[in-house]
Amino acid sequence: MSLIVASAAALVLAALSALHVYWAFGGQLGKVAAVPEIHGERAFNPSPVATLLVAGALLVATCIVLGRAGIYGGWLQTGLFKWPTLLLGLVFFARAVGDLNLVGFSKRIRGTAFARWDSALFSPLCLVLGLSLGWLALR
Repeated sequence: MSLIVASAAALVLAALSALHVYWAFGGQLGKVAAVPEIHGERAFNPSPVATLLVAGALLVATCIVLGRAGIYGGWLQTGLFKWPTLLLGLVFFARAVGDLNLVGFSKRIRGTAFARWDSALFSPLCLVLGLSLGWLALR
């Protein structure tokens, strides 16, 4: 069961990393709903470098999850990845809960493209990742 959960989480994280690389190099698909809005304006405009940094962080998260699953064999013990995996789980859980304003289940600003996607996909996905990674870390 642990391998299934870790594989699914790693696949999602790797796909999200690839999506951010796509955006960093000018891809437009889904970009309109990727950033919160305030009064019809994007709350911030991430640069290509910032977007690549997010992609890199997601790729590192993928490697941590795979390490917790034991994918690296005997040369790196799964115990080394326990706390980083738990920390990742907490980060995704916190993202799902939100900031009481723009993102997460607690957001106040609704009715924008981002808010609709956040409620329907982004926050639930973060909640599932958070719970899955927490479970994987503590198993």
